[in-house]
Amino acid sequence: MRLRNVKGSRETIAASEFTINEPNQFKGNWKKEVFGNENPIHIEIGMGKGKFIMELAAMNPDINYIGIEKYSSVLVRAIEKRKEQELSNVIFIRMDAENIEEVFEEQEVDQIYLNFSDPWPKDRHAKRRLTSKEFFSRYHHILKQDGLVMFKTDNKDLFDFSLEQIPLAGWKLEYHTYDLHHSEYVEGNVMTEYETKFVGEGKPICKLVAYR
Repeated sequence: MRLRNVKGSRETIAASEFTINEPNQFKGNWKKEVFGNENPIHIEIGMGKGKFIMELAAMNPDINYIGIEKYSSVLVRAIEKRKEQELSNVIFIRMDAENIEEVFEEQEVDQIYLNFSDPWPKDRHAKRRLTSKEFFSRYHHILKQDGLVMFKTDNKDLFDFSLEQIPLAGWKLEYHTYDLHHSEYVEGNVMTEYETKFVGEGKPICKLVAYR
């Protein structure tokens, strides 16, 4: 993935009221200390420019949303969009998802969204894929027992890989589809920036929902 560097993006993120710079300090206390309530926590890993998570936050004021993005040049765009919206239930973190267990306590998260994740196409990088059994092990620890992982992608190879990894990780499929927008599961779907682009190009979108 090649990303254009945005000058001053790290400084902008560090100074923003919409980001948490030392998230590990709130492990186990996100609801009370960050959001000031006892509402469920939903996280999006690899949130990009934030369209998806901010739209969900606007639709669901009784849910706390945390967007995680490791690329400063992308996250800074989400901050710009956040300034234009009246939202009190969404916050951002710049971090690598490999460290997610350092940030969230056991069963602290109610739902996880993975949208158009980096496919890491080389076999030697398989463990870095957000739907690898290694990452599902991380999700197992931070997600409530009845929590769900929802994954969307346009990459069929990554989707097939993900379907194989779920049983290996000891998880199960609630449902999956290779063509979301022509399926019964499209009702209520919120689109990301990439999804809007790909659907406009006529590309099918794959989706799965996994649980334990």
